[in-house]
Amino acid sequence: MIEKPTLDLEKALWEQGFFYIAGIDEAGRGAWAGPVMAGAVILPVDQDLLNIMDGVRDSKQMTASERDYMTAVIMEHALSWAVGSADHQEIDQFGILPATRLAMERAIQGLSIKPQYLLLDYVWLPRQMTPQQSMPKGDVHSLSIASASILAKVFRDRWMTNEAAVRYPVYGFDQHKGYGTQLHQSRLEEYGPCEIHRKTFHPILKDLSLY
Repeated sequence: MIEKPTLDLEKALWEQGFFYIAGIDEAGRGAWAGPVMAGAVILPVDQDLLNIMDGVRDSKQMTASERDYMTAVIMEHALSWAVGSADHQEIDQFGILPATRLAMERAIQGLSIKPQYLLLDYVWLPRQMTPQQSMPKGDVHSLSIASASILAKVFRDRWMTNEAAVRYPVYGFDQHKGYGTQLHQSRLEEYGPCEIHRKTFHPILKDLSLY
């Protein structure tokens, strides 16, 4: 049975006077190519959200069509939402964790409402002065984080399909979205890395050593 995220964390914070709570999550951290993206979502203080957004789950447990549908629902009902990214060059320059934090900070900066509290999945943002809570499997437990997870995944998938796959059609980015699938590995072996491959990631370093 798929576990549904709840508003338990949000409700506890609402009761403490935190009404603008941003759920934050990333997509693409483990990919071999392309950006890492982060979503940030502030939901209204509304108990009916559990019914309105009943289809929201951890994005990895949803189909692409389910994610697309729920993205429209999230964008309609959120008080504010934003997506930030860090590209392959920033990932290679700073490392994947700092680049992930950078994408999250950019998502927060893109919100039209300044959040009073941050709920994050795993990652901690040490440069943020806003109170925050980071937890494992946050996208399973928090509706705000799960919503951010969906936006990050959908926007990144669209970029890999509409931008990366068009610019570099031989790699099949529209199919594997830059992750380390058998198809991606075979195309790397045939064509070598392209511009948006993360050159500091071990599988790409290994292929670069062949050229």
